[in-house]
Amino acid sequence: MDKSFQEERFTGITTFTPPLYKQRYQFIKDLVGKYKPKKVADLGCADCTLLQMLKFCSCIEVLAGLDICASVMKDKMHRLSPLPGDYLQPAERSLTITLHHGSVAHKDPCMLGFDLVTCIELIEHLEQSELKKFPEVVFGFMAPSIVVISTPNSEFNPLLPGVTLFRHPDHKFEWNRAQFQSWALEAARRYDYSVEFTGVGHPPTGIENVGFCTQIGVFLRKYPQASEPVQSEKPTEAVYKTVFKAVYPSLKDEKYLQNAVVSEVIFTAQIIKQSLLDHLMSENEGYNHASAERKSKFRPSMNCFSEDLGKLIVEKSIEPFVNGNVVYIPLKTVFSFPKVNRLCGTFEKLYKLIAGKVTLSSDGSALMFNIEHE
Repeated sequence: MDKSFQEERFTGITTFTPPLYKQRYQFIKDLVGKYKPKKVADLGCADCTLLQMLKFCSCIEVLAGLDICASVMKDKMHRLSPLPGDYLQPAERSLTITLHHGSVAHKDPCMLGFDLVTCIELIEHLEQSELKKFPEVVFGFMAPSIVVISTPNSEFNPLLPGVTLFRHPDHKFEWNRAQFQSWALEAARRYDYSVEFTGVGHPPTGIENVGFCTQIGVFLRKYPQASEPVQSEKPTEAVYKTVFKAVYPSLKDEKYLQNAVVSEVIFTAQIIKQSLLDHLMSENEGYNHASAERKSKFRPSMNCFSEDLGKLIVEKSIEPFVNGNVVYIPLKTVFSFPKVNRLCGTFEKLYKLIAGKVTLSSDGSALMFNIEHE
């Protein structure tokens, strides 16, 4: 097909649905869903959009971003901070997000130990000297299990109106598929990785031969890393500058776990207490708190709890009861509720976490609520 005819016919191809950058980020998100990495680093993170997207992936516990332009990161890094809801309902996993200012041509020990490293539309911005050092830094020094590199496919450029030489004024080069694959295969061979080629941004029907608009290489390390880099090769001091760090509240932190357990125990106990009082009131509408000296036991009906929980409480004879103006709710009753059970794991841990935070009976077996004014 004549090139001038191609350009005339496809002049309207200026956008993708979804936008191309979203397709690249979705590609990474899908990869995270497949491999479940715990530690992910984004080199050339720019405005932190990918990091903001990845922080919601429950498998990730450590996120790091690196960029040569500190101002771009600082302008958007607030999006990576915990929200009020993160403190009200801490996640079960831990999450730390850190942003570093520096060059991918330099080695820094803070970038060791990552499972996945992403380089989205990065390499085409590197000077020749930086590009030469890049494979040794990423594949040799950092040596993650997975590396994803995306870069423009220059063969697609004639279909993009307004593009004369490069797609962006800061690009130092743009490779065709053969050039990218040659570079990637050599890097993979040298550092014991395999590489698969794919992309995002499908070409128009009829000219599929130009390939994807964005070409992607997915590198998988062939063998587990035998050992840590020898001390002589390890940088003795950091060369990157940390510009942001956020540690999210997590139930793995005893402080947040205790707050969550105490809140859930009180919430659960209040439900049980109210169910008990409603039951007693329905049995005896003339009930008077001031004159009630007897001990009133309560076997919960199936309407009060789920069938399984109701049976559990009755069978174990751990019923809540009223004595005078005090409602006693056995800890074992509270522990039988799924969320409390899941948070604590063991009855002993439940007791340890709530001791001193709630009012317990003298033998420590039940929560106490004064209902004199109820």
